Amino acid sequence: MSGGAWRAAEEGALGDWRLNAALGQSGRINSCWPLGDPGLGVDDAILAVERWYGARGLPAVFKLADGATWPENLGLRLAALGYKPDTETLFMTGAAAGGLDGEVALREEPDACFEAVFVDAGPGGCDARERLEALARTPPPRAFACIFQNGAPAAIGACATEAAWTGVFAMRTLPEYRRLGLARRLLAALMAAAREVGARQAWLQVEAANLGAIQLYEGMGFETAYRYHYWRRP
Repeated sequence: MSGGAWRAAEEGALGDWRLNAALGQSGRINSCWPLGDPGLGVDDAILAVERWYGARGLPAVFKLADGATWPENLGLRLAALGYKPDTETLFMTGAAAGGLDGEVALREEPDACFEAVFVDAGPGGCDARERLEALARTPPPRAFACIFQNGAPAAIGACATEAAWTGVFAMRTLPEYRRLGLARRLLAALMAAAREVGARQAWLQVEAANLGAIQLYEGMGFETAYRYHYWRRP
């Protein structure tokens, strides 16, 4: 469903396992996705993944979805090797329903206002660089949204559409403008833009600890489809 959205800088494969690498910040584009048969025994497959990431100066990380991991004992084997699960994340889906907002600026490219909020509302540094590069790799049709307060950019969001589905990314609001309903307006405008290019359903991913965002998404009709964790060595 995620298709070409949020692409890693480098991608590889081990059988049906997908290997993703960038600068080591975002879990999704710096982890192995075990989606099927790796073509090796599980221990040999884990070792091959570790070598692939080691050659790139990165630690091996495995993204395991609850109830959808192959082989079924992968979590047990990782635990035996010292890996532990962290960063529980929800994959949510809902209808691409919303309306355009005259105060939400929509662009096909991330402009200076978008990038400024993205950096100032998040960790910045290498993390921001990696994520902005990933957004730039996202193929069209896509939309980058920004809403202003007192003439200054205050909150942003983005979406990328593939067939009937659109993915939501980069929802960020500057601290001084939070709890004003800006994220809701942004998301509604992004959904309206996605519907104009054929989307009918939407998906997004949010950390389970981000209760405020989850409440927002649930209030707009999104439901949790499944959960996943990243498995890493401490």
